[in-house]
Amino acid sequence: MKLKLGLILLLSALLFACSEPLPPEKLLYSGYWRGGPMELYISLDGGVNYSLSKGNTSRSINGPIKEFQGDDFIVGIGPISSTFEVSEPPHQVDGEWQMVVDGVRLTRISE
Repeated sequence: MKLKLGLILLLSALLFACSEPLPPEKLLYSGYWRGGPMELYISLDGGVNYSLSKGNTSRSINGPIKEFQGDDFIVGIGPISSTFEVSEPPHQVDGEWQMVVDGVRLTRISE
């Protein structure tokens, strides 16, 4: 069990080593975001930790942001990637930062 955890941590470190910092115009994307079944962490260095749990199914993605396409961002390495559709980029609502990713309204919990 310890070996498996160590391997996962090593792979995560290698994935984030491949990331590039967020461009200045996308710095508002950084932070820990949560809404409904989704949790999303975007680091200033361009790394992403994502999890979605609905009923008996769950999905998680950990990796660097490859690129932004408009408001959307693509996470992955090489040919393996996932596109996150951002229909509302980060903005303030009643003093809270929110954005809508893949149809889910997220609120920033921390920077």
